[in-house]
Amino acid sequence: MRHPLVSAKTVLITGCSSGIGLASAHYLQARGWQVLPTARRGEDLEKLRSHGFDPISLDLVDARSVAEAARIALEHGGGKLGGLVNNAGYAQFGAVEDLSREALRRQFETNVLGMQELTNLLIPAFREQGFGRIVNVSSVYGRISAPLVGAYCASKYAMEALSDAMRIELRGSGVALSIVEPGPIVTEFRRNAANQSSDHLDLEGGGRFGRRYAKSFRRAQESSDKPKPFSAPPEAVARRILHALTSKRPRRRYCVTLPAYAVAAMRRVAPDALLDALLAKSARP
Repeated sequence: MRHPLVSAKTVLITGCSSGIGLASAHYLQARGWQVLPTARRGEDLEKLRSHGFDPISLDLVDARSVAEAARIALEHGGGKLGGLVNNAGYAQFGAVEDLSREALRRQFETNVLGMQELTNLLIPAFREQGFGRIVNVSSVYGRISAPLVGAYCASKYAMEALSDAMRIELRGSGVALSIVEPGPIVTEFRRNAANQSSDHLDLEGGGRFGRRYAKSFRRAQESSDKPKPFSAPPEAVARRILHALTSKRPRRRYCVTLPAYAVAAMRRVAPDALLDALLAKSARP
């Protein structure tokens, strides 16, 4: 008997303006999937249209936008949806002591609350049809907390906690949930994070880490897209996403790069004191 996903190869992918999301949209489309990519800005939606997609506008901070995106996705799929890939998100830079309530709220609204709201709106359709796949793109920072990206780490820890609980809650429904932890990927993620973080930090020397922020942001803006050691192209993540969407027995977690595997291993066996010592260098002002 055919696997039900064969007849419902429609997938909603969030955060497709660039990087992992855009690469995954192209990768899955080339393999016969009807891809519904989302983006927040008008220019990114136009770019997706120029690539041959029929994109959906989605702002995860806006509950009305989330509800409308879910409605349109199900409409496109004729009431059925093969999969959901929760990829959209960003990283808020900054020492925890320097982050306002608003900065923390926006980080969680985008990376956690909007993601979960969208998923919850689609789960009834998954349950009714008796099949479906949810793939949540997390991070190595969902396993280990690092200085100066504490808010981002917290959001990914939250994503992983919600994912683990939901995976068990969906047991027996025909709906599977997987987490993907990429590690360093060649995208504009760092540059985009710097752009979105700058409004919430004093980059002109204020506070203990002010000069560090300014230096880090300059490097992010000036950084090239050349591969760094142990990094991988976004298509490597897309391959894991495809496996999670199509395998009869998808994995609970997928690591992509060597650093992702290394962090997962260290988190299991290394004492906190050792991890603190290894990470302390990156916290120096």
